[in-house]
Amino acid sequence: MNGRAEEPPVDQRQARTSIPDATRRAIDVSLAGVDAHLARHYPGEAATRQPVHTVYVPADRFAPDTAREWGIAALALLDTHAPDPAALAAVLGLPEDLAGEIHRRVRAKLTREPVEDLRIDFEDGYGRRPDAEEDADVLRAAAHIATARRRGLAPPGIGIRFKSLEAPVRERAIRTFDLFLSALLEDGPLPGELRLTLPKVSHPDQITAMARLCEAFETATGLPANRLTFEVQIETTQAILGADGRATVARLIAAAPTRVAALHYGTFDYSAACSVSAAHQAPDHPAADHAKAVMQAAAAGTGVRLSDGSTNLLPTGDTAQVHQAWRHHHALVRRSLARAYYQGWDMHPGHLPTRYAAVYTFYRQGLPGAARRLAAYLSGTGNGERTVLDEPATARALAAFLLRGLHCGALDGAEVTAATGAGPDALRTLAAPPG
Repeated sequence: MNGRAEEPPVDQRQARTSIPDATRRAIDVSLAGVDAHLARHYPGEAATRQPVHTVYVPADRFAPDTAREWGIAALALLDTHAPDPAALAAVLGLPEDLAGEIHRRVRAKLTREPVEDLRIDFEDGYGRRPDAEEDADVLRAAAHIATARRRGLAPPGIGIRFKSLEAPVRERAIRTFDLFLSALLEDGPLPGELRLTLPKVSHPDQITAMARLCEAFETATGLPANRLTFEVQIETTQAILGADGRATVARLIAAAPTRVAALHYGTFDYSAACSVSAAHQAPDHPAADHAKAVMQAAAAGTGVRLSDGSTNLLPTGDTAQVHQAWRHHHALVRRSLARAYYQGWDMHPGHLPTRYAAVYTFYRQGLPGAARRLAAYLSGTGNGERTVLDEPATARALAAFLLRGLHCGALDGAEVTAATGAGPDALRTLAAPPG
């Protein structure tokens, strides 16, 4: 009708390309090294459980029932200073419609699993002691872990923080590392979620040295290769920005990509290194935000997890003092969660109620919106009500959000499945890195 010959249907046209096969093959060859680098250094984050916190206990105060005792102490504080949902909501500003559910879940968590991850501290919380005394405490800590595991008292994650690999304490750090792991092996297999924390890292060569220690221990004891991983504490400015102007923290991860499991921000050492006065040393200081933003960018896509630091304001004293400390801690935890720091440090049993109240509120408030968006994405229709066009990367984030809520006890599998049409297994598949 327009004077032109009608074009044949697309499926009747000859599929023709112009770029020679040799060029495509040459590009594959030229990018093989890049492909291998990305696969090794940026595998994506596994859809497995990450603890919401790490509890630090000085080595000489650790006992097989430490985690349970923290739960008992936390419940006692809750019963004294916020005995019912209305009281807790008034202190923390919880939404009225969620207060009862949050209070119930916090109490259940403190009874069932008060501590998700525990670190027996041989560093700042323990100090410098005679070698014979530290040796004895190391062996006692390993024996206590074995006892806790036999009695069902051990938290899901457990391990030690030993001293750094800086020259003055290097020999002591290596000895504690070796003694502890050797003693654990004498009592049977290592804990599945064994955590080893290397503090005060300031140079990639310290990571390389730590990886050598892990490899040497594995070889000497017959453990599988890469069985041992470790966390890196970011407590020095040199760990963020090196003398060469590069972001050192990215180099720390790259120095041992199969060994570095997490980056933990050290609030007070890092703040002091930046000359922040003691009254202003806190996880929400601008210097802390800068360091954690660099850590976040360096860790993105690597599978290395992030943990925020701690507050030194303890919920002790009368009710007014406890409430003040609770409000402060609750606000810090909520702030960290919004900034995608899903783990932090807790230094006192009184931090547990507000840790879980903040975490549970975060996930329960986010459940309706996340579930609607994921259900719409999975259906592909939106039922005429879809106001957000989500892409696969966002679907992964939505699934990861729901999984985190399930892992910590904020959400239940049945309610998530009912709201999204996807059970935990489907969520794990959705949250997994693209393959």
